Amino acid sequence: MRYGFWLPVFGGWLRNIDDEHMPATWDYVRDLCMRAEDLGYDLTLIAELNLNDIKGPEADSLDAWSTTAALAAVTKKLELMVAVRPTFHNPALLAKQAANIDRISGGRLTLNVVSSWWKDEAHKYGIPFDEHDDRYARTSEWLDILNDCWTKQHTTFHGKFYNVADNVLSPKPLSQRTYSRAPQGLTRPTLYAGGESETAKNLIAAKCDAYLMHGDDPATIASKISDMNQRRAKHPELPPMLFGVTGYCIVRDSEAEANAEVARITSQPDPTQSPAGFANFQQFITGSQLEKKISLRDYSVSNRGLHSGLVGTPEQVRQRLDDFEGAGCSLVLLQSSPQHDEMARFSAQVMQRP
Repeated sequence: MRYGFWLPVFGGWLRNIDDEHMPATWDYVRDLCMRAEDLGYDLTLIAELNLNDIKGPEADSLDAWSTTAALAAVTKKLELMVAVRPTFHNPALLAKQAANIDRISGGRLTLNVVSSWWKDEAHKYGIPFDEHDDRYARTSEWLDILNDCWTKQHTTFHGKFYNVADNVLSPKPLSQRTYSRAPQGLTRPTLYAGGESETAKNLIAAKCDAYLMHGDDPATIASKISDMNQRRAKHPELPPMLFGVTGYCIVRDSEAEANAEVARITSQPDPTQSPAGFANFQQFITGSQLEKKISLRDYSVSNRGLHSGLVGTPEQVRQRLDDFEGAGCSLVLLQSSPQHDEMARFSAQVMQRP
């Protein structure tokens, strides 16, 4: 199992708690990542939204790409998984930028490809917003161009959304991948993606390397992995997929203490009490095609994190992680609050790394 963490570019993950003591600043995330390397973490996921979805659109949020470039220069071991939304990035230009950051990092950059859901954010930044299936059709073209620009010279592409004529991209990303457990034989950054619609899952199985899932119990995750493996089998020329799951983690000395913390962070699932954090609930529901309905209580913690059940004593959490590994996951993407303290606790008591 590889252990990753979400970088708190929004100042936290809890919509009911205004101040989680993890400010959305460069100083905080830099120090967190450098400490995470010492604690034994394998990677960080840098989410991309230009507005703050957790604390409200008026709150501070860090830009994903410039933050990742800066982290590439000051970290040594972490895989830097930066989210990228095709709607917001020309694919050939993004390929150039990513190749440069990859070389700065020494071959540690990977991408989490996200088909956008937040219509208001796109409009506020002057970006056209496609409806669901068109977003994935755009992503499909975008991935083709990205891959060709990284692996070939003189790329030409004519599609519905993009036209590229004789692209030249030098230098390419490093052909030698240096992050832990990079897919065997891959000479470009790993492409991760998540999505629960039929359109999303078919696209990811055909054109990405790894599938990321929102929080769910191990049995549900095992079923999803089986389904994605069947879809992947339709593309025998591609290597096996990797799988990862998100989880909000609470480790305490007793189960009662852990449950008390759950109660604290979910005690106000009422948008009138935390209006900024819940302002986008309906847009998230209507802009995504989810496999299950979520409640306001679920939404109070980002990415259905509590559904993974990483709550309890160190022994209980280790058992849950073993169950996820048995289901086919090789990566867990952790959220916690406040992260400096909780990530150190998780490393010492669950990962048990020196």
